[in-house]
Amino acid sequence: MNIEEFRDFCLGLPGVTEGTPFERFSRGKFTILVFYVCRHMFCYFNIDDFSSITVKCNPGDIVELKERYQAVGPPYNGNEKFWISVCLHSDMSDDEIRSLVVKSYELVKGAKAR
Repeated sequence: MNIEEFRDFCLGLPGVTEGTPFERFSRGKFTILVFYVCRHMFCYFNIDDFSSITVKCNPGDIVELKERYQAVGPPYNGNEKFWISVCLHSDMSDDEIRSLVVKSYELVKGAKAR
C-alpha cells in the first residue's frame, strides 16, 4: 500500500478530515498528517517517511498485537497505553493494517459520540 492509497482509504471513512496540526512545533514543516473523526485524532504518519503509521488502540489489545506482530511497536510521540505504531511492509498485511485503522476510527468515534 502506498501513501496515496492509504490516505484515500482513511478519507473514505465517514466524517473523516485531515490536517497538519504540528506545523507550529516543527518550524513550519507539514510532515505529520493526521486523520480525525469527531475532531479527534485516530491515525497519523510522517509524510516524508511513510514507513509506519500510528493508530489509537484498545489498551487490552496492545500486548497481544505486540506479541503477534513484529510490525507493532511503541507509538511515535503518543501515549503507549492508547497508541501503537505499525511498521509498513513488515509481517502485517495491508488488510490487517486497514482493519486496525478502522478499529481506531471506531474507538475514537464511539468515545466521542457519548
